[in-house]
Formats: sequence, structure tokens, C-alpha cells
Amino acid sequence: MTRKPISSNSNKASAQPRYHQSARELQAFGTVTSVMPLQLEEPIRLEMTEQLNQLLADTMTLRDLYKKSHWQVSGATFYQLHLLFDKHYEEQNEIVDTIAERIQLLGGVSIAMAPDVAELTRIPRPPKGREEVPVQLSRLLDAHEVIITHCRQLAELATKLGDPGTNDLVVSDVLRPSELQVWFLSEHLVNAPMVEAEPLRQSA
Repeated sequence: MTRKPISSNSNKASAQPRYHQSARELQAFGTVTSVMPLQLEEPIRLEMTEQLNQLLADTMTLRDLYKKSHWQVSGATFYQLHLLFDKHYEEQNEIVDTIAERIQLLGGVSIAMAPDVAELTRIPRPPKGREEVPVQLSRLLDAHEVIITHCRQLAELATKLGDPGTNDLVVSDVLRPSELQVWFLSEHLVNAPMVEAEPLRQSA
């Protein structure tokens, strides 16, 4: 298809949409803007945005793992887990947004697209097919462990570098909700009787 060249008066206001536009990036990934009145030096903001992008990639992967589990769960506990997985997905979606906004606030560029997330995340990729419930739960718990470990390290680093804002976000908005979700998941792996309790044993 032949495209008409843009005329020299193309900057004039017009009701005609301008399609197929392209331009250079405003800011490269892995950089921070040079002047930010945050009382945080550029090297600190570079380190924090790099760490937060890693946390973001892992959190986006965990979020999507919850949605996969929500769609594919089966068995006697289908109803409870179907709802629980979706609830945790929505909570992780909010965490994703919070982390991404912190990166932008620090003058960085947040990772966004699925191929970039897949390249950066440290959480193993699950198979495309359905898995048994205990395996789904174990995958989610393993993913949480990756994030919780990083949260503890990042919170300590943020404090050391004088960035209490990032410390607060990591502890309050990522670590604590993740710990709570781990509790809810773990209780589904307790091998407790469902119908008949084990009889009491008489002491000798």
C-alpha cells in the first residue's frame, strides 16, 4: 500500500488521524533521568530501579502464574482454589502497578512487555498444560519464595543506601502481602483428614 507523504503543514491542527508514527525512545531502559528533586543521588536511583525491575519481572510472573492456576485448577477443591487464585491474582496485579510506579517515580523505566519479563524473571516457566493441585500450589509457593528472598535483601539494601521510600514499599506492599498469600496456600497442602478424624490413642 502506498502511503502519502506528510506535507510540510502537517503540524497544523487536523481532524485526520496520523497513523504509522515512529520516533526515537524518549529514555533508554536501564537509565534514570538526571535531575530529580528526591534527595537521592543518581547511582542510588540506578541501583534501586534495577533491583525493582527484577522484583517487578518476578511479580508479574507470579501474577500470571496465579491466573494460569485459576483457569486450569481441577478436583475436589476446585471452587475454593478457583476463587482464591483469582483473589491472589488481583492482589498481585495491584502490587505490579505499585512497583512499576516506584520505578518511574525514581526516574527509571519500568519493564512492561511479556517477552522482556520472560527474559528477566528468575521464576521457572511452567508447562502449558494442566497440572495437579499439589503441583500448582508448590509452583506458587516456590515463586513466592523467590520474591520474599529478594524483598528481604532489597529492603536491607534500600535502608543502607538511604532510600526509606523503597524500603517501605518493598516491606509493606510486597513482602507482607506475599507472606499472607503463602500462609493461605500452605494450608491447602496440610495432609489432614477430610471426613473421619484419626482415633485418639490411649497412653500406656
